[in-house]
Order: sequence, then C-alpha cells, then structure tokens
Amino acid sequence: MEDPKENVHAVAQRQEKNPKKMGFWGLLTSPIDWLKMLCEELHWSFVLGVVIVYGISQGLGVGLSRVSTQYYMKDEQKMQPSEAQVYFGMIQIPWVIKPLWGLLTDTVPILGYRRRPYFVSAGFIGISSMLVLSLHKKLHLAFAMFSLIAGSAGIAIADVTIDACVTQNSISHPSLAGDMQSLCGLSSSIGALIGFSLSGFFVHLVGPKGVFGLLSIPSGLVVLVGMLLRESRVHNSGIRRVSEKLVDAGKTMWTTLKFREVWRPCLYMYLSLALALNIHEGMFYWYTESKGGPSFSQEVVGSISAIGAVGSLFGVLIYQNLLRNKPFRGILFWIQLLYGASGLLDLVLVLRINLKIGVPDYFFAVIDAAISLMIGRIKWMPLLVLSSKLCPAGIEGTFFALLMSIDHVGLLSSSSAGGLLLHILKVTRTQFDNLWVAILIRSLLRIVPVGFLFLIPKSDPNLSILSTEMMRTKKGASVFEPETAEMVSLINSTRPELGM
Repeated sequence: MEDPKENVHAVAQRQEKNPKKMGFWGLLTSPIDWLKMLCEELHWSFVLGVVIVYGISQGLGVGLSRVSTQYYMKDEQKMQPSEAQVYFGMIQIPWVIKPLWGLLTDTVPILGYRRRPYFVSAGFIGISSMLVLSLHKKLHLAFAMFSLIAGSAGIAIADVTIDACVTQNSISHPSLAGDMQSLCGLSSSIGALIGFSLSGFFVHLVGPKGVFGLLSIPSGLVVLVGMLLRESRVHNSGIRRVSEKLVDAGKTMWTTLKFREVWRPCLYMYLSLALALNIHEGMFYWYTESKGGPSFSQEVVGSISAIGAVGSLFGVLIYQNLLRNKPFRGILFWIQLLYGASGLLDLVLVLRINLKIGVPDYFFAVIDAAISLMIGRIKWMPLLVLSSKLCPAGIEGTFFALLMSIDHVGLLSSSSAGGLLLHILKVTRTQFDNLWVAILIRSLLRIVPVGFLFLIPKSDPNLSILSTEMMRTKKGASVFEPETAEMVSLINSTRPELGM
C-alpha cells in the first residue's frame, strides 16, 4: 500500500507546480484542472468508472425511474400512499444485503475474474427486469415488485466494485478522500439532474412502462463496462479456499465492528436516517390527487425533481469548497438542525400558507425541493467520507458495503415507519386532512439525532480514524491476495482500458 505521507507530499508538490488560476478563466478551468489532478493521482480509468456507475447507472437511471415508478404504483397498481411508501422501501432491500455482493466479488472469482463477470451479470439483471416491466401489459403486483427489486439489485451489484476502488484510494490517498466523494456526488447529482429533467416528459410521452424500457440502456452500459474492463486473471481457488476466505472476511468484519471507533459512528448513521421518517409518497399523492392541492402534471413533477437535483448538486459544491476540511461533528450539528427546519417547508405548502402570502405553488415547491435536497446532500457527504475511513485493509470493498447496508437499513426503517405513520393518520389517495401532522412529526424527529452526536469522532476529516494496527490486521491482510485485492487495471495500468 502507498504511504499516505508520501502521497500527501506528492499532492503538495503538484499543487506548488500548478498554482490555482485566478479570474474568470480560472473559474471556468478549475473543474477541468481538478479532474486532471484526480486522473493523475488516481488514474483516469478510476475516474471514468465512477462517472459511469454513479453518473449513468445510478444518477441518470434513478432519476428516470423515480418518477416513473411513482406513477406506475399510483396509476397501474392503484396503491394507497402508505402502501407505496412501504413498497418503495422494499425496493431498497438489495442495498441492505450489499455486503453479500461485496463478499462475492472480493472472494469468489468467476472464470478467473473477480470483477468483470459481476458487472456483466448486474447489467443483464437490470436489462431483463426493466424489459419485463415494460413489455408485460398487466403484471401482478408480486411480479412487479420482484422486477423492481431485481433492477435495484443490478445497480447495487455494479456499485460494489466502484465502492471498493473508492475506499481503497481513500486509504492510500487520505488527503483525497473528500475529493473522491465529491466526484461521486457530482456524478450522481448531474446524472440525476438529467434523469429527472427528462422523466416527466418521458412519462407523459410513453408512460411509466415505456420509461422502464428506456432504463434497459443504462444497464446495457454496465454490461459494456464488464466486457471492456481490463482485469488481471487470477488462479481459481478451490471451494475450500473460497469458503476459508469468506469465513476470514466475516471474522475480520465482526472484529472491526467491535471497535469503539467503528460501532459508534455506525449507530449514529443508522439513527440519523431511521429517525428522518420518509413520507414522500404522501406528498406526491397530495401534489397530484388532492382536490385542494396544486394538481401538478407529470412534466411539472419531473421538473420539480430536476430542480431538486440542482439543489443536491449545489450541496456537493458547498461541501467540496467550504466544508470538506471541517470536523465531522461540527458540520453535522448545524446541518441536522437545518435539515429539521427544511422539513417545515412542506408544512407551509400543505397548509396553503404560500398562497396566502402570494407565492405560487410551483415556485414554492421547487424552492422546497432545492433547499431540502441541498441540505440532505450536505448532511450525507461527511457521513460518506467518515464511512470510507472506517474500513480495514484487505476487505475495504466488503466493509464499505457493510457500512452502506447499515445506512440502507436506516432508510428502509424510515420508509416503513413513514408508511405506518401515513396509515395511522389515515392519509389516503383522497384524504389528506392529517398530512400536515405527519410533516410536523417528521420535521421534529429530524432534530433528534443532534443528541447522539457524541457518537461521532471529533477528528480532522483529512486524517485516518482507525489505528495503524486496525488498518493492517493480519486477518484483514490475508483475506485477499495483494495483487487481486482491487481492480488492478483501474489502479495500476497506464494503458487505455475503456473505449467510452
């Protein structure tokens, strides 16, 4: 592994040779210079891989699928808001079991390869599931949910490999951990912006099932990545050897989780997500179904989501330029308070206060979406950086997947509790009298995690959190061979590998 001190020194030397450009031209070229720096320090193919998986597969794909899935559940499956909220949580189940995909890609090679077959498999899973949803005229709810969950699994499997690369580079290049998460956030935000911008138009033009057909294209690109990715062939281990690696990896993860420096931040991340009850489907039905509501069209719903993605993008930029060097605890304290306050904007809209002060529904809705998602993204970024610094050497990808699965358990808990709250308050397709109560409860609960900030370390985000002994545990180092622990072609090769 590269010495982090030598890496920091190399970055400092590069910055001295390439001082920041001033003026308008410098403002325009600084993003390009930033990308060039990342390509030089981390290899261009790693940067491209992040853009493909986060930007196209996740950002663009999720941007297109979010609105189409909402209308599919409402118009095709005739669900109530509380039911749709719970089912949206169920779609995230493949992300909850993300460590399983990480263990498989790290320890079980297929035809001598650890990465390429999983990319190809993930892509074909996504293609087949989207085509089933698109081509079947009257798909039963159970089969529809199976297809939606399968599509989510395809994205999750493809995501694991890139996560491993990001985490490994965060360990070997600790000073660039924030930059890498900013790259991931920018890629997903820009992709989501494009996806949401087109989603309402496509839903109106070809219907939600037609959009599912279009979603087979991002999955096809994932297949292409698997076909073009240059990866060193490894010797196939016997079943016994593979089982030993799985057991060793499991023991290492359990040992790491027992450290105080690890389980305390994990507990905070779960609580901060689980307590922020998700009642988005109640708001969506109110937007489109309520007689006293704004009755937004499909295009308008898509545009609101698109502007929300712009807010998310601004959140990444704010974190990258102003907050990435600030201590975790200080950022999370203020942003958690702002997160709770931003939830009250929905209350203003539902109670029609905006009309009383002369603000149109659409204008207020887009401001609400932009501010809420911007604050949510700023809240999410330090947690991602923190997660990347909690991973022991040898099982970086698998352990990062475990941390992300903890987060998704929090999101699943949030959706399930939100659906239950909507059901208790009798918020239905036609009844929204108590929706304001749900919004108020959600906003107050968003502030509660402030009381658990003692679980978050006070350390500098540019420094390692785990001790040297934890980073170089004997078990962790022996789980995987050094030459195959990461995508060798992404980290070490200097030759072009992807024809995209």
